[in-house]
Amino acid sequence: MHRSNFKNIFPFFNKFFLIYLIFLFKVSASEINKLNDFVVLGSNNAPIKIKIFSSLTCPHCADFHKKVVPEIKKNYIQSGKVQLIFIDFPLDQIAFNASKLLHCLDKEKQISFLDNIYENQNQWTNESSVEEINNNLKKIVEIMGISGIQFNECINNKVISDKILNGRIEAQEKYSINSTPTIIINEQKLEGSASFKNIKKKNRKTYLTL
Repeated sequence: MHRSNFKNIFPFFNKFFLIYLIFLFKVSASEINKLNDFVVLGSNNAPIKIKIFSSLTCPHCADFHKKVVPEIKKNYIQSGKVQLIFIDFPLDQIAFNASKLLHCLDKEKQISFLDNIYENQNQWTNESSVEEINNNLKKIVEIMGISGIQFNECINNKVISDKILNGRIEAQEKYSINSTPTIIINEQKLEGSASFKNIKKKNRKTYLTL
């Protein structure tokens, strides 16, 4: 009798397991598609995901990118423990334009663009009008393969604009972001300073709970 029941139940569990695997695959594929919208450093299999919400005109974001990101790369990304996910959270029109350009670049050029934007933030933002700053941005992306015509098309691209703005609204609602950079480690908001020391401390606690 037990054997008979087992035989009847076994096909059910096979179907259930198959459905479960399909569901996991769909969730995984969905997460990968979301990641494709962002600049990412590190493996998708890294147990710790660090989201960095930043505005490209924010001086604190520039400091974080220049000083903290290299430490995270050296200590956590190279060992496969961390994946960094850079997410747009523009605080002004200039940052919004720069974010749009980021999304118009080829994937392999995006991190170089971020490095350039943050490293030279004081230079390209040091103008008296949006038009002059846009000209500086145009020069930056020109060497990355974006022509003047493509620049204008990108700045006026409604699909990209809506994606950035909708992402900003979603992040604001989900994480209550009120300043940049805001750091989210495995869906937990980092409290205190966005220093490497603070992130390292949080990382240890997060990693131990995985």
